[in-house]
This record gives sequence, structure tokens and C-alpha cells, in this order.
Amino acid sequence: MDAAQFLPMEPSPEVTQIHEGDYKGTDGLWHCGVCGKARQKKINSPYFHKTVWCICDCRVKELDNQRRKEEYEEEMHRVQRLKDASMMASKFRDAEFSVYQKRKENQRAYDVSRKYVAQFRQMITEGNPKTGEKNLGLVFYGPCGTGKSFTAACIANELMEQNISVVMTSFVKILQDIQGQDEAAYIGMLNACSLLIIDDLGAERNTDYALEKVYNVIDSRVRADKPMILTTNLTFDEMMRNPDIRYRRIYDRIFEHCFPVEIPGKSFRIIKAAQRQKELADYF
Repeated sequence: MDAAQFLPMEPSPEVTQIHEGDYKGTDGLWHCGVCGKARQKKINSPYFHKTVWCICDCRVKELDNQRRKEEYEEEMHRVQRLKDASMMASKFRDAEFSVYQKRKENQRAYDVSRKYVAQFRQMITEGNPKTGEKNLGLVFYGPCGTGKSFTAACIANELMEQNISVVMTSFVKILQDIQGQDEAAYIGMLNACSLLIIDDLGAERNTDYALEKVYNVIDSRVRADKPMILTTNLTFDEMMRNPDIRYRRIYDRIFEHCFPVEIPGKSFRIIKAAQRQKELADYF
């Protein structure tokens, strides 16, 4: 029996390649020109003598760095695939907490959002640390332009960076997409994600058809026992005291599982427009 058959297979060419600076030592073996460690090893046994190639310390480090780089790139690809599947508007894809414009009016929303992200995995598996409630959602409400959608997008992007699937859309878009499709299949697609974010609640048309679809989407999400986040320009009273039974049943269903978070204050867009106007006035 040839004992040599139990040796490792022939190494790849990159292992046996002689690099610039490599040298032969007094032991007759090739050494790395960087770390000085042997790149060959002599194997002696009663049956055979063989010199085999091995990997030096710096090559191990190089391969480890390459592996980390490949893992990072694959992670970025996974995140990109999640974002591509998220239905998120392109203007929100770069939203993140590191560029969040904090001010007194939105500080609480910022704090709630950061905590929501930090506790998300635990919340959907074990429940809220304080209440034990699972799959709690949020409703960001307040005047137009105060950063409700941006805040929700920050949550979405932060979770997708953790390989958690998120869909961010609007009821206007849902009503457009659902026409001509199998409604159950479309809603099932929305419910497949770990977190559903729906922007601009209340901007949909005031028709029986539209409100029925809005209710069906929300009700199916609640029945699926999965969290959702909504944004709206409506006030809390407008949602809780709406005299229209069609709206009341929608809002009642939402607040069964969603915690209201107000984002008051002036519109960022109006503030920026005023600043821009002042800059132009000073310039001219």
C-alpha cells in the first residue's frame, strides 16, 4: 500500500507560486519574503520522504482578509436585494439615523424609533420586554413635512441592514397595484415581509372600494400577527373620533396593535424654503 495516497491533494497554484522576495533558507525550503516563515514542510516517514507546500502566516492573514471582504460584499448584496424588494421609493433608500435632523419636536420619535429597531428581533419572537406584547407596530402622525416618512424609512433601512425583510409602500400605491390582480395573493405578498410600512394613511380616495381595500390590508396584517408602521398627516383626534364608521373600523383595527407617536412642529420643507429664500435675498 502506498502511504503517500493519504497525503493531502496537490495544493492550488497560488499556494505553490513563488512570490517576489521569497527565498530558500538553509533548511533547503522556500520561505516567505514578508514574514520569513517556511512555505514548505518536509514529511519523513518509514515509507516515504516528501516536501509539501504550506501557507505562511501572512498568507493566512491575506486569505482571512479576503474572506472577510467577500463576506462583507455578499452581505451588501443581500441588503441590496432586500432594498430592491422593499418597494421603497428611491428618495428614502439613503435615509438613516446618522443623518437624522433631531430637534425638540422629533426627539421622542427618534428615541422610540431607535429603541424599536434595537428590540425588533426580540419583540417578534419573545414580545416587548416590558409588556410582553408581540409584533407591536407604530403610527407616526403629525403635520405635513415633519419627517414622518423619513423616520419610518430610517427604521426600514436599519432593519434591512440586519437582513430583516421590510416592505415600504403607500395606500395610494397599494390601490393602484391591487387593481387587476389577485387580491389575496397581493396581500399575501405584503404579509410575507417581517415589517410592513405604509405611508400616508388618509391620502387614499374616499370611496367604499378604496376604504374596503385599506381595511383588508390592515386586517390581514393584524390577523397574520405581524408588525406594521403607518404614517399619516391626520391628528390623533381625527383618527379616534372620526364619525364615519368606515374610517372608525380602520383606525380601531390599527390601534389594536400600533402605538401612536406624534411628530409635531413646522414642516422641514417650509423651513428649508424660507432659508433658501433668505440666502437668495442676501445674494441679490
